[in-house]
Amino acid sequence: MAAPQAFDLNDIKRRMQAAIASFKHDLQSLRTGRANPNILDPIQVEAYGATMPLSQVATVTVPEAKLISVQVWDRSMVTPVEKAIRESNLGLNPNTEGQVIRLRLPDMTEQRRKELVKVAHKYAEDAKVAVRHVRRDGIDVIKKLEKDSHLSKDDSARDQDLVQKATDQHVSEIDQLLAAKEKEIMQV
Repeated sequence: MAAPQAFDLNDIKRRMQAAIASFKHDLQSLRTGRANPNILDPIQVEAYGATMPLSQVATVTVPEAKLISVQVWDRSMVTPVEKAIRESNLGLNPNTEGQVIRLRLPDMTEQRRKELVKVAHKYAEDAKVAVRHVRRDGIDVIKKLEKDSHLSKDDSARDQDLVQKATDQHVSEIDQLLAAKEKEIMQV
């Protein structure tokens, strides 16, 4: 008979932290009033017969608060990079000089800010769902251990309580990150 699956609270917390790390990365890709090179992270470029991230064909820097500079490494890639930026639905208009593409960030309208807040809320809900999935997995392991008589009812209840507390803590952290991002987006 196989050994029972062990309950590991640290593994559950680590998996919940991974969901939060992913959420933080998603939030960085949202454009606020200031230039941030991470907003270009989702852009994929058709290069050398394959699709690859923009970061693999160019260097992205922020020389000014409302300007992003994209230094394309290979001159033949300037047009595909420019096309990928234009088609990215980020509302950016590339201005190309040689191998440097400059992206001036327009001021955001109130409507655009509200749309970004909705996107941030969706990212937060996705992160909460991921945390809840980890909680469910942890509680399933605990219940199976209890059912198979590898864990007492008291230990099972205690461990389930620990998993719930970890879940509440991580969901609270997601809410705090969301509130901070919402405030950042809505600042005029």
